[in-house]
Amino acid sequence: MKNIVLIGMPGSGKSTVGVILAKTLGTYFIDTDLIIQVQQKNTLQQLIDLHGIERFLDFEKEAVLSVDSKQDTVVATGGSAVFREDAMRHLKENGVVIYLYLPVDELERRLSNIKTRGVACKKGESIGDIFAERGPFYEKYADLKIDCAGKTPEEIVEKIVENVEKL
Repeated sequence: MKNIVLIGMPGSGKSTVGVILAKTLGTYFIDTDLIIQVQQKNTLQQLIDLHGIERFLDFEKEAVLSVDSKQDTVVATGGSAVFREDAMRHLKENGVVIYLYLPVDELERRLSNIKTRGVACKKGESIGDIFAERGPFYEKYADLKIDCAGKTPEEIVEKIVENVEKL
């Protein structure tokens, strides 16, 4: 089986769905946000505050590139991983990329802590602004788009499993 790579906005459920999906499929699970924190010995927000967005995106790319492209792994990426083309190319080499889509209003309900969560965004940007900037990248790299609105993590996993088999 190819790797399954989850992309999407912060709060879309990539980590939560990723863990359940890996358990369902009996595969490994990797969260690139955790790799960044371990490699850099800081939280995501601290890295953004200390180094700025561009350097943070480089840290994110380094974390993604450190992911072994072996098979049978579910990979949850950070929401901004799509800004580094070489990172996404690495993930797509041996993976199916799945975009976990949520509408802005649902993201706003889930993301009450955008200023402290470690989201790579400019000061004053709204969730809608971030979505508008990233959405085209998610669409560009996705092999499959799953609408997650109103669905439980288990329902999303079920949709992924039934659709990945068709790819």
